[in-house]
Amino acid sequence: MNTIESRRTGDAKQLLADEVFHHIGQRIVDGALAPGDRIRDVAVADELHVSRTPVREALQRLERLGLVTMYPSRYTEVTPVSPETVASTREFAGYQAGVSARMGVPRLTEEERATAVQLVDRLDGALPSGAQTSERRWEFFSYLGARSNNPRHGAIIDDASFAVFRNLRDWVVPVDDHERMRGIHAELRDAVQRGDGDAAERLARLMYYV
Repeated sequence: MNTIESRRTGDAKQLLADEVFHHIGQRIVDGALAPGDRIRDVAVADELHVSRTPVREALQRLERLGLVTMYPSRYTEVTPVSPETVASTREFAGYQAGVSARMGVPRLTEEERATAVQLVDRLDGALPSGAQTSERRWEFFSYLGARSNNPRHGAIIDDASFAVFRNLRDWVVPVDDHERMRGIHAELRDAVQRGDGDAAERLARLMYYV
């Protein structure tokens, strides 16, 4: 049987909880689970052919990210995206992007630096779309985070990506600020090429208005 449960090896319990977490988180990001939708751990466990324990653990992690609210012994509900949610997520994303840039940029190899520059070059074209802007920015900063040589930071970025994608999907850089944002992208490209982590951190925060 090709289910999540049947693929467990090694540290099976943690691996299983991680897979359930990513499964539910991705459904929230994709909109398959919309704000206000209810999630019942029994139904998810039946769907994935797992016990309720990893489902509850996954939902607890998603609640800490603000994506769901758990009502014990009843159900779990997907949270709405309020203006306050967008503002706090944008601030969080800006500071985390800055940390990724500060640690990652100076540690890039020559080949990795070329890839990072290509990722920066994709940012301008995404500006008209909130979803594309969020996706391409996080693609770039998660690439840097993965090369920061700091597993703790990488783990935070991985978990937080669900909240960032969901909450900033409809947030769009104002049209009258596109030219300034293109200038920030150009400066960021230069900073990546120079290996200047300080400048990259400052520019990463500016991209999120923090």
